Amino acid sequence: MPETRLSGVAVSPGRAGGPVVRVAEPLGEPPRTPPPVDPAADAARIEPAAAIVARRLEELAATSHGEAAEILTTTAAMATDPALIREAERLVTVEELPAPRAVHDAAGGFARSLAAAGGYLAERVRDIEDVRDRIVAELLGAAPPGVPDLPSPSVLVARDLAPADTAGLDPAKVLALVTEQGGPTSHTAILARALGIPAVVAVRGLLEFDAGALLVDGDTGYVERADPRAPVVTAVRPVSADWNGVGSTADRHRVKVLGNVGSTSDARAAVAAGAEGVGLFRTEFCFLDAPGEPGVAEQRAAYAAVLGPFAGKPVVVRTLDAGADKPLAFLAPEPEPNPALGVRGLRVAFERPGVLERQLEAIAAAAADSGAEVSVMAPMVATAQEAEWFAKRARSAGISRTGVMIEVPAAALAAGEILDVVDFVSVGTNDLAQYTFAADRQLGAVAALNDPWLPALLRLIELIGEAGRAAGKPVGVCGEAAADPRLARVLVGLGVTSLSMNAAAIKAVGASLATATLADCEAQARDALAHRKDAPA
Repeated sequence: MPETRLSGVAVSPGRAGGPVVRVAEPLGEPPRTPPPVDPAADAARIEPAAAIVARRLEELAATSHGEAAEILTTTAAMATDPALIREAERLVTVEELPAPRAVHDAAGGFARSLAAAGGYLAERVRDIEDVRDRIVAELLGAAPPGVPDLPSPSVLVARDLAPADTAGLDPAKVLALVTEQGGPTSHTAILARALGIPAVVAVRGLLEFDAGALLVDGDTGYVERADPRAPVVTAVRPVSADWNGVGSTADRHRVKVLGNVGSTSDARAAVAAGAEGVGLFRTEFCFLDAPGEPGVAEQRAAYAAVLGPFAGKPVVVRTLDAGADKPLAFLAPEPEPNPALGVRGLRVAFERPGVLERQLEAIAAAAADSGAEVSVMAPMVATAQEAEWFAKRARSAGISRTGVMIEVPAAALAAGEILDVVDFVSVGTNDLAQYTFAADRQLGAVAALNDPWLPALLRLIELIGEAGRAAGKPVGVCGEAAADPRLARVLVGLGVTSLSMNAAAIKAVGASLATATLADCEAQARDALAHRKDAPA
């Protein structure tokens, strides 16, 4: 009997079903021959083609907002990256490859370098592949890859989707999204949640699963064959998004509902969604494209612009999360055999303390400029000694409230000792899962191991929650796990006191907490620890 159901990793909640539309595969590798008759003229075609691709992406960004707009803008910038264009031109003029093949090979080299770097840069491989495919299509005069026009509401099925494709989806037309590849922290997953589209990723055998219609459950990860003649099922969500803007359980146990931001547009979106503050302000945006270290004044202005909308509200600023997995030109990191386990986050500051000290000076000044209630926290902390080293420097810079990220199992196990020397901790569930299960968070083949519902991860969070209660200090969660309305209750039951997430999830999480008592949350936490994910919420 043929299979009627597949399973994958649920990444965006809700149930929906309807007719399937398959996203076409990108163009294959362009031929290496024949060589161009006029290499200089063929090379000259590359930059204008890249500019056309960038313009289309910028136009799509102009009609989007929040995270979607930022991702589209970043992808557009990748299309016109001078290094990519110059390398492609060199392959035409020196190695006499046709322009489409030259772009393909140049982008492939960039993608391999990003994949080898790991971490944040590895997450951009899909972006560079998307840019490559779009420029190649333009040079060949072919239709660009991407989602086709949908004549009616449909379930999209794909091997994978580029972030630019996901950002441009119309929730009125896309009932649900299912991919064979991808993971729970990929851009596709994050954007599906932001758009409110039920989604399941890492569904093995999906493209061989012959179905004219599918029913998709973004809560359990099940994808079932459905009757194509049946009426479509629009997204059904278990939680109402009605929320009074105060994070608390039904019996008034306080849980702050905060936003994750990395730019001024993120900050505005979080305020509009009702965020009570910010649990994670990623400061990398100020550094990633900078040829040299931004000065204190430049950093101060950039941070103040993001902090401004939160005057009088709490904001947790994470110091630079960079290093071997996010190489910055001015840091000149040494090559490492395993960058994810190398010099990154706070470890960079041990070697270059001046970079941290200047950033802390800028953060303190921006806090005074904006009127926000600013705390700082350090990424990639493994021991209490590291936490104390950071706290002393932050306090010397005039920032009284200091904390650290708990992203590695060692820090979770030492949470009590860490909380002796800092004022709070925040759990980065994305990296904590990756390091706990030894599973690359971007690799579809091991995506199931990055499921934040897995008991091993929840038991580590329980340890951290217990340490927070014993110390009388806050424990936040700022990873993607906080954006799941059902899992949010479990986290509160484990002792978490604040939840920080993308703007689109704020109201649903706030509403979910408001309909459960603390005792309900604790009961659901016990069920989850026993691997009863499907217990009634």
